[in-house]
Amino acid sequence: MIKVVLDTNIVISALIKADSDPALILALIFEGQIRLCLTEDIFIEYEGVLSREKFQRLDQDSVKKALSGLKKMSRWAVPSTPVDVLKIDPDDNKFLQCASEAKADYLITGNKKHFPMAHYGVTKILSPRDFIYLVVKEIFD
Repeated sequence: MIKVVLDTNIVISALIKADSDPALILALIFEGQIRLCLTEDIFIEYEGVLSREKFQRLDQDSVKKALSGLKKMSRWAVPSTPVDVLKIDPDDNKFLQCASEAKADYLITGNKKHFPMAHYGVTKILSPRDFIYLVVKEIFD
């Protein structure tokens, strides 16, 4: 099964716009087509960002249901090796750390400025559009 790590902006975008590439990626996770890899720190960031006032306009029951589903369906990784690669936003290193620990196939982000490299170890770093283009074809072919 394809393993992915989702930058927080992907989860937010999926919940804001139901007919977006990030929403399709979340749907593939919930359908069991791909597996989300998480760490406790990443999940805490998802919850924290989604609890910000600017996201309170979202249907909070849907947000809670989505987070609960992601929590249950994910492959949880426990980071053992520190990662200090990203300098623009060092807090984003946790996504690389998770990807490395879980041997994720893809890290999906809408923020290529913070993740300027094409890959980290075995993990390819893609935009949602590039992921859909490359991987969904693989799933459904």
